[in-house]
Amino acid sequence: MANGEQPGGAGRPAAATRTIEAVVAALMLALGVVVIVESQRLGGARWTSDGPASGYFPFYIGLIIAISSAAILIQALFGKQRNGGTFVDTVQLRRVMSVLLPAIAYVIVIRFLGVYVASAIYIALFMVVLGKYGWVRGITLALAINALLFLMFEVWFKVPLYAGTLDPLRFLIQSH
Repeated sequence: MANGEQPGGAGRPAAATRTIEAVVAALMLALGVVVIVESQRLGGARWTSDGPASGYFPFYIGLIIAISSAAILIQALFGKQRNGGTFVDTVQLRRVMSVLLPAIAYVIVIRFLGVYVASAIYIALFMVVLGKYGWVRGITLALAINALLFLMFEVWFKVPLYAGTLDPLRFLIQSH
């Protein structure tokens, strides 16, 4: 079997369920604490003469998130019935990363090349690499889709999408 793949198509365990539960619970606990602290900055969790202060509802939502997350974290770390099973194996993780990492790169590239150029690159590469289409078909469809999006947003609706800091399509757009 290639790349640590087990019989039946499963890979080696990459992460245990209890580990993922603990990490997510810790992140959510941190988020809850941030919401609680920021709600105090907004006006606190108090009732004023004309109703709740601006931090009232965020405070209690943050408190619920923090308490729930703390309980899940304690259960994941010290509970008697901790789930030690495999959350994800290496084959599944590789599949998820083959979509997640290009999506992250796409968002970063939008910053520099704008929505249209980044989307054309993203669609073409996805079609060729993951979809196993030929380069000509991938590039042709990516350009066609983005040309239609350009016409729809920029020309017909007159709603410009983000052009990027390098603005590679400035020659197509009159003025924003």
